[in-house]
Amino acid sequence: MKVFVTGATGCLGRHLILELLAHDCEVTALVRTFDRARTLPAAVRAVAGDVTQPASLRAGMRGAEVIFHAAAWTRIGARPADYALIRRTNVEGTRHVLEMAADLGGPRVVFTSALDIYGDTRGQVLDEAHLPLSPRMDSEYAASKRRALLEVVEPLRAGGLPVIVVCPGALYGPGDSSARGRLLRRYAQRRLPVLAGPDTAFSWVHAADAAAGHWLAATQGRPGETYFLAGPGLSYRQFFAAAERATGLPGPRLWLPASLPRGLAGALRQVRPSLAERLLGFSGLTYLARSDRAQHELGWQPRSIEAGLAATVSAYTQHERSTRPAALRQE
Repeated sequence: MKVFVTGATGCLGRHLILELLAHDCEVTALVRTFDRARTLPAAVRAVAGDVTQPASLRAGMRGAEVIFHAAAWTRIGARPADYALIRRTNVEGTRHVLEMAADLGGPRVVFTSALDIYGDTRGQVLDEAHLPLSPRMDSEYAASKRRALLEVVEPLRAGGLPVIVVCPGALYGPGDSSARGRLLRRYAQRRLPVLAGPDTAFSWVHAADAAAGHWLAATQGRPGETYFLAGPGLSYRQFFAAAERATGLPGPRLWLPASLPRGLAGALRQVRPSLAERLLGFSGLTYLARSDRAQHELGWQPRSIEAGLAATVSAYTQHERSTRPAALRQE
């Protein structure tokens, strides 16, 4: 199968590339620079381009049977000066990819959305039928991804483009450079004695499982449908307790109440909106969903949180050892 992938050098994208190669796909990846292409497996054909520049998409997309659109600005805590770029990447970039797909004859498209577009679930565990009319968005990233779905994806698939939407939960795994990924690396280094917001909760998913869900959606999913790739729903306290069981490394010993970052976020919203946005990630919000449809229709099964964390922490530890100076490795 010939496939085209955007966002190939991100955490999810790297795992998706490996999943596609394991299924003998002929993979073309869009990269902003060829320096980034050096991190991709040799079997991948890299083409230079950018989702914000529609003319750069045609050559790589031509002939693709499936298009995986995973490229996005995902950083939480962006500066207001970056908001226009976020919208250009996440909304208009999605428009360029999907409109080019339609122009090239309408190959199947798998669009990577996010559970963040549903806002704070307030402890409720959502399914795919639940799309609040106007949830409060807690980040510019979430707002832009919701706009991409409502303003771009839904009109185009209503017009006949075979688009399948997948919504991964809170991603973790080797190569994750997000704020949550940095927390987990600090944990692996035994440098996370304190954390705020113990009841802040997510439906966690290992990046490799999310990648497998993308492949299953492309090959088994129904165009027009949305599939949640949501693993176990755990609070930060439960997540790091599972990490401690899986690895033997101690989790945070001091938990600060969620009211502290929530109050700081409210006070800083006007003067330091980027910091306020980051603080909200520890303020007791919940992003919880079930993956019944993906499991029943696609046969998708996420690994246990203990298995995923053991593998992830091991990968972080091995990477740290391999990058130490030789004299330190011998100690």
